[in-house]
Parts: sequence; C-alpha cells; structure tokens
Amino acid sequence: MKQRIIHSLLSGIALLLTTSCNDWLEVMPQNDQTSDAYWQNQEEVDAMVTSGYLYLREMVVDYLIPYGELRSGQLYSIKTNKLQNFQVKPTDESLCNWGPFYQIINVANTVLSNAHKAMTNDRTYKVEEMNAHFCEAYFLRALSYFYLVRNWREVPLITVPFEDDSYSYHVPKTSEDSIIAQIKADVRAALATGAAKEYYETTWETKGRATRWALYALMADVCLWSEDYATAITFCDYLMNPNSSHAPVLLSTPNHATWFSMFNPGNSNESIFELQWDYQENQTNNLPILFDNTATNRLYQLSPQLLLDFNSEYGYTVENMLEAVRTMFGGYYTADPNAWEVATSGYIWKYCGSRTLSDKRTQTYYDPNFILYRMADVYLMKAEALILRSNNPTDWQEAADLINVIRQRSNLEPIDDVSDKNEQEMLALVLYERRMELVGEGKSWYDVLRFGRRANNRYKSVFLDDLVTTYNKQAGESWLLSVLSNDNALFLPISESELEANKLLEQNPYYY
Repeated sequence: MKQRIIHSLLSGIALLLTTSCNDWLEVMPQNDQTSDAYWQNQEEVDAMVTSGYLYLREMVVDYLIPYGELRSGQLYSIKTNKLQNFQVKPTDESLCNWGPFYQIINVANTVLSNAHKAMTNDRTYKVEEMNAHFCEAYFLRALSYFYLVRNWREVPLITVPFEDDSYSYHVPKTSEDSIIAQIKADVRAALATGAAKEYYETTWETKGRATRWALYALMADVCLWSEDYATAITFCDYLMNPNSSHAPVLLSTPNHATWFSMFNPGNSNESIFELQWDYQENQTNNLPILFDNTATNRLYQLSPQLLLDFNSEYGYTVENMLEAVRTMFGGYYTADPNAWEVATSGYIWKYCGSRTLSDKRTQTYYDPNFILYRMADVYLMKAEALILRSNNPTDWQEAADLINVIRQRSNLEPIDDVSDKNEQEMLALVLYERRMELVGEGKSWYDVLRFGRRANNRYKSVFLDDLVTTYNKQAGESWLLSVLSNDNALFLPISESELEANKLLEQNPYYY
C-alpha cells in the first residue's frame, strides 16, 4: 500500500488561483509532499482544495463511468472488458486501483489538518472562509470513501494526511459499517460548521464545487445504501422543500430543449453537482467519442435490452422526437433515427448531442460536464426510501407521485393507482425509472447492487441476478449467476501491488 499511497500525496502547488475558470480547473500539484513553507495564505488553501476536484474530474472516463455502469450490463464496452465480464483479478492493476480515490482523500485530509496555518499567516483569511474550505474537503473525502465502499466494501480508513515518512503506510481494512459511519460524520461535520455555501459567485462554481445542496444529496445517497430510510427522506426533503431561492430545482417543463439543457450547455437549475470542462479554456474530454456512433471511435453503447426499453418508451409517445424528450435525442439515439423501431444499436446522446435537436457536437465543443447529482435523482431516491420505510399506503402513493413527476416531464403516461402493488413491484417501478432517466451517469451498477443487497439479500434474485443476466450479454448467463451467487464477488479485489506493499491488508476472499 505504501508505494501506491505515497504517489497519491499532494503538496506545494506552484500555480495559485485567480478568479478565472481556466486557472481554477487546471491547478496541478508539483511535488510529493507539502512543505512547512506552504499554507501562507488563503489562495494556497483554495488551490489545494481545487486540486481535489481536478483529480476527481480526471477519474470520470477510467473509473466513475466503468465502475458505475459496466457490471450492470445496461451499457457495455464493445472491447473486451474484464469488469463487465466479472473476471477482474488482483493482477489487473488498472481495473482495481483505488489509488486515485486516496489521492483525493489525501487532499481533503491535508486541507483539514493544515488550513488553520494559513489563517495564522494571512490576516485576511477568516474563520468563515476556512470553514467553507473544510466543507469542500469533507465532501470530497466523503464522496471518495463512498465510491470506495461501493466498489471494495472494506478499505483502509485514513483521516490524516501523508505529509512525511513518519506516518505508517501499513493500514488494515476497516469494515463497511465503519466507513459508512465516517462518511456520515464528515457530511454532518461540514454542515455543522454553518459555512457550506448555497452558491458561489459564478454558476459553474455553484454547480462544480461542493455546496450545502451537494452535501444533502450525498447524505441521502449514503443513507439509502445503509438502509437508513428516514434520514434519507429528511435529506431529500432539504433539497425538495428548501427555504432558499438558491436551491436546485427540478426542470419540469415537458419539452426536449428544457430536458436536454441539463447536458448541453449543462449547469442547469436541476444540477446539484457536476464536474466541469470548458472548451473556451481548452478543456475538453473524450465523453462524446466514447459514446459516438462511429465504430472506430466509440467504446460504449446501450445493451440490446436497454435499447428495447428506450424504443418502447419512444413508441408510447406521439411519434415526435420533441415530445419523446428523454428518449430519441434525449437519453439515447440510434444510428438510423428513421428506423428506430428495428434499430439494433443505441448510443448515449447526453454527451454527444449539440444544442440543436439531432446534431452532434463538433470536436471544438467536446466539453460536456459529468453530472454526479441532479434533482431527478433526488426525487427517485426519496421514492425508494418511502417505499422501504413502511407499508403505509400514503407513503407508497407519494412515491408513485414522485415517479410520475419524472415520467410526465418526459410525456410518458403516469403510473396508475398503486394500491394493489406489493413492495417488490413498487421498487421495480423506481429502479426502472432510474435506469431510463440516469443512463450513462455512472449509477446503474450501484443501483442494482443496492437493491439486491438490501434486507439481507431479500430481492437479490430479482433486482441483481435477473437484471444483470437480462442486460449483461457480454458473459454467459451460467457464469454470471455463478459469480453473483457469491456476495464477495460483487466487490473488486485489492490489487496485487497493494497487498505486496501493505502486509496488513487481507484480500477479498473471493479472489484468494
């Protein structure tokens, strides 16, 4: 572990911030460890915090999308991929490398441990500003641990920075429950400062840096994972019923232009937190290429079953792309839109589409943001929590009403009376809506994993085994069922290099 962690250390940052988007998004660390000469002023603290967002942004293509999508099979890589085939081994370093997450965690730990030094050296750096930086650091640390726990289940819990060689790099794994408790403690600590911002000076900062709203969304998500449904509802309500004009708001107008504005130009009113790029500052990414319809470019496309799901939605609407909203040229598109009924390939349009209905982005504009949280996600999280909190018909009807808000803005028929449905059927409605609304946003594997594991695997056969084998056609059904039958196989192995470097680590039993 030492070799992996030591390279994740942050340090003195030579390029300090100005107010421009370009500088804020391009700060890079220069050395391995912070020196005592650092922490001279507020700008150095801000630069350190900023590097955490930069590292997170760099993880979208190689980690956030494949980890969040491929194992569910709803999206798949057209190239051989051991992740989607459930064949990752400890020697597959690029597929089971937790180093980038710890890199962000070390940024957060460094800020939390050292920002007070800058306040001592810089009289203009006030405690309120330091606490605001703490809020961002707590958010980045909590989010990183949430990714870790969903992918490895048990990981080392580190809350102090690696600043010199006096710190022991041999750290054992911590239980899933303890990691979740730390995540919740971080969110509550951030909120307790009273310094979590509702907005920043610019829109891209308000959507691209941690706010009170981002903390609320993360907490709701974590509480769903840990089956704390009452608290999940509370934090969803903080977002849905705010006492602030600066809170994000669901885009409810049922037309294509409104819905697609979440993805182009991005930073919409619905957005809670998204990672930022800007072509005007020479900041572009590969997302439009990864989901392109050109065979030589693309890496990902919709599974055949998910394409059928989308085509079914499209067919139920008036056959007009402007009314379909989240279907054709919304969430997805086909290579031949005029023959969508018989299409055999589907692609994510969210990252390809321009501001014109059926035109693709040109290379100049390869700068789509990547959304981690938006209000539709929150509505569906609350619906899920309401269903699981009790068998109260009032709760279930409210859950259906929340789902219908998402459906009706896409011009889809609302769910009828749910009084005759059971819990499994209600949950299936939520999971279907998440699958269609949030496709390509790095959530589908975590969704089926969460649904399958809850209540001691009560619904594992329905929401994990059946869905993975239905959508994931990149491996044989018998192999998938064999893997999924072992709870340890639902999580990644610790890489071989980590085990060699840290003798206190124990491998996930499935990979012995």
